[in-house]
Amino acid sequence: MANLELYELEGCPYCAKVKTKLDELDLDYESHMVPSSHSERDEVEEVSGQTGVPVLVDEDNGVEGMPESDDIVEYLEENYSDGASA
Repeated sequence: MANLELYELEGCPYCAKVKTKLDELDLDYESHMVPSSHSERDEVEEVSGQTGVPVLVDEDNGVEGMPESDDIVEYLEENYSDGASA
């Protein structure tokens, strides 16, 4: 089972895009809601080096803080879809 964590913000369309892909692939993940103020996003900055969301953490595969929704969706498709090589 995947050990995924997603840092997200309520109402964020980029976060929703990633969550949709996680749901499509039937992946369980731990959600971390971040504050709306960038200056208060210490936790997400620690894992990714920046304060934007979404950020994906996949410790099982050495991903410590991947930003950018398009990159995350592509990563999930390549690593967790039925066509992914195991």
